[in-house]
Amino acid sequence: MSERDGSAVGVAVRRGAVWTVALAVASLTFSAPALAHAGSLAGSLRSVPAPFWLVVVSGGGVVCVSFLLSAFVTDDETLDAFERVGVRIRGLAGAVATAAVALKLLGVAALVLVVGFGLFGPPVGIANLGVLLVWVGWWAGFTMVTYLVGNAWPLVNPWRTLGAALRGRFRETLGLSRSYPDRLGSWPSVAGLLGLVWLEVVSPLAADPRALAAVVVAYSLLTVGGAVVYGDVWFRRADPVARVFRLYGLLAPVQRGDDSGLSVSVPGAGLARARERLGADDVAFVVALLWVTTFDGLVVTVAWGRVLDAAAPVPAWLANLVGIVAGFLVFLGGYRLAARVARGTADTYVTVGFVAGWFAPALVPIAAGYHLAHFLGYVVGLAPALVAVAASPLSPPANPSVLVVPAWFGGLQLAFVVLGHLLSVWVAHARAFDLFPGRLQPLRSEYPFVAVTVGYTMASLWVVAQPTVGGVAG
Repeated sequence: MSERDGSAVGVAVRRGAVWTVALAVASLTFSAPALAHAGSLAGSLRSVPAPFWLVVVSGGGVVCVSFLLSAFVTDDETLDAFERVGVRIRGLAGAVATAAVALKLLGVAALVLVVGFGLFGPPVGIANLGVLLVWVGWWAGFTMVTYLVGNAWPLVNPWRTLGAALRGRFRETLGLSRSYPDRLGSWPSVAGLLGLVWLEVVSPLAADPRALAAVVVAYSLLTVGGAVVYGDVWFRRADPVARVFRLYGLLAPVQRGDDSGLSVSVPGAGLARARERLGADDVAFVVALLWVTTFDGLVVTVAWGRVLDAAAPVPAWLANLVGIVAGFLVFLGGYRLAARVARGTADTYVTVGFVAGWFAPALVPIAAGYHLAHFLGYVVGLAPALVAVAASPLSPPANPSVLVVPAWFGGLQLAFVVLGHLLSVWVAHARAFDLFPGRLQPLRSEYPFVAVTVGYTMASLWVVAQPTVGGVAG
């Protein structure tokens, strides 16, 4: 290609980017409203000011243009800057050790409060401290802090703390020591993640504190038992919660080093420079994380309600089970197909499994972006209720205050989804140049994954822009 031709291509790409972004902005500014789900105990939902078809097309176009723009960045210095440039903070060993003890005690105390108030507190979910701690404080708020700031879950994790304490006392005396079966791999965590989200959907865990406490107790017994028998490998391979936070933590800008120091880098750099090989089971878990965040929003849409109505002879719990498993298989199949095609477009001898495992970390920003879109309004809306109930947990107000997020918040939801996908494209771009030589081969390897990412983007935005049937706990 001549210099003139290359300049023309660059101008065309820049113009395409401008028009696509302009289309997205216009869709958020001037279009008619459509309802979007944000997950809520109180049923407070806001409108996304755009018809869903325009949102879907615009979001997919932005992702395509982002790939075209990233294709111009092929020099090692820029890509290395994304992966490695950062600030290291050393000399924090004492402070980290103190914080570790405090966070472990805090985690165990929070678990006791959740179970105690779930069993003996007020029977109304929005007035129960245990319910609010789980959904608002932990699954929504703490998870967002994990991928926006850094991962403190290995220290906060109460089941890990209890498992370590009990393992030293009972593992040898009772002969409970076992090696984790390699044949199981990480598949228990895949089944566990799908099962937990399905249970959240079909059971009133946000409305019934007693039911939530029962589930927390059952999960605690299983997880602590696994930690006592198999040790810390249980949290690396089998526990879905620990694995979710680990993946989200790799997205965060703050990372903990081996020397007990901290490093601050570009968000997503931890995913870009991760060098461990992901097997088929680990790839399935990443895809499951992406799918369940989408499914959690899908189940409260009018469209999903129509699906359940059409399957009326089938119990709702079974229809939801079939839906979450079928959707996961579709997402996983699409990703595996992209890996197979990428092996051909990149003209490489590495296996399909290796290609799939190498690019899987790039899916994590998509899941985080949708989680942020799904739960930020939820946290903002219910934060006053959490504060009021925490101030007087034994005699909480009958009707805790709930904030109603403004109408423009729907635009933020769409922006979070698109930003997550854009970061996903960039992480995949950096990983492609780490794996393949030259400049053309890495770009060719990305074509199928960009296509899949566009598909995921359009599916996520379609869900966000759908009308919902009312308030359901997220």
